[in-house]
Amino acid sequence: MRIEKCYFCSAPVYPGHGMQFVRNDSKIFRFCRSKCHNAFKKKKNPRKVRWTKAFRKSAGKELAVDPSFEFEKRRNVPVKYDRELWQKTVDAMKKVEEIRQKRSGRFITQRLKKAKVIDKERDVKEVQRNLGLIRSPAAGLLQKQQEKMIEEIHESDEEMQIAEEI
Repeated sequence: MRIEKCYFCSAPVYPGHGMQFVRNDSKIFRFCRSKCHNAFKKKKNPRKVRWTKAFRKSAGKELAVDPSFEFEKRRNVPVKYDRELWQKTVDAMKKVEEIRQKRSGRFITQRLKKAKVIDKERDVKEVQRNLGLIRSPAAGLLQKQQEKMIEEIHESDEEMQIAEEI
């Protein structure tokens, strides 16, 4: 995305903002707001309108050599990279990615495993504490009845064995 300059006041026009006027000779005029567009339509001279950068520069109010202006000029020029420098940066990025993966594998997974174990223990304790809410009381009665029947059978078997011995 490119940040354009307002034709009238030289303010930045961000993508999706402002408006543009295209003349019949295909010259494009971009404006940051309707104030600039209306001044342009009224054929105002930006060097004579006090709030524009052109006025400030012509009146000597603006810095003639400003590092931000130089940066803006350089930003629109594509940068040519040296192949060796580019290869070094790629190698460095790979090394950083390796270190990042090792660290994430070492620290994060251990913490996650520990947290899973703690969560599981907490869940088991909660289930044991609130077991009455999960099981219906009737289910417990049925089991108790079955256990009593088994005990009675065992007792009767023991009594029969005692009776046989006598």
